[in-house]
Amino acid sequence: MSIKSQPGPMCTRDSLASDLRAMGLRAGETLLVHSSLSSLGWVCGGPGVVVGALLDALGDSGTLVVPTHSADNSDPSYWENPPVPEEWWADIRASTPAFDARTTRTLGVGVVPETARNWPGAVRSCHPQTSFAAVGPRAAAIVDGHALDCRLGEHSPLARLEEGGARVLLLGADFESCTAFHLAEYRVPSPQSDNSFAVMTPQGRVWATVRDTSISSERFDELGAAFEKERQVVRGAVGGAQARLFDLADAVAYAEGWLSEHRPRASTM
Repeated sequence: MSIKSQPGPMCTRDSLASDLRAMGLRAGETLLVHSSLSSLGWVCGGPGVVVGALLDALGDSGTLVVPTHSADNSDPSYWENPPVPEEWWADIRASTPAFDARTTRTLGVGVVPETARNWPGAVRSCHPQTSFAAVGPRAAAIVDGHALDCRLGEHSPLARLEEGGARVLLLGADFESCTAFHLAEYRVPSPQSDNSFAVMTPQGRVWATVRDTSISSERFDELGAAFEKERQVVRGAVGGAQARLFDLADAVAYAEGWLSEHRPRASTM
């Protein structure tokens, strides 16, 4: 039997925690993490080791937050990757399971957030598409009150993270993954659009449509490059991954100005 060579370096829970501390992670802080497991190298023990290392670096008084988005709970008429036949749309709207914070799987955010949402003591916000999960003493306060008509704005965990002085760690992820930039979209002139999903109500499962700010990661790569040049962003290596660490409130404030200048989006009623 042939054995394929593994991409290096080899990472353990202790080595990852050591790298995170060397980058400047502080015990007791609140940290929003966007991650790529494959970027780290060969992790002995898999994604649970990464979550454990993050919690080790943050300590018992720190709080870990991850995006646990589930974009497949959405109107199929907007699906592009891949699209589905129009004749399926009505059945999909009628049959998509209602969001359940305990059981709904993540989609498109990686295996580390999926592992973190199942971690002992983890709690999760209740937006059907853009939930966040958190572990630690400030977890409940961060995820509570995530409004259905506010994916990533003032009534989402992002605003609570900003208020609490959280930092962001891009762990092998790029700025296109930086959800903090979306909070800025709610503070600059942006169009509104209908947003639909399956949700559980006291009357049972319903297909609901709300009006919300339109969001897009268009040009977030350019925004991130400009932010990194002008503001304090700590760069370092965690395992084989390039990582960036920065203040969430600083990123949001910078993005407000940058988006207003470089990506104007007219308001609509």
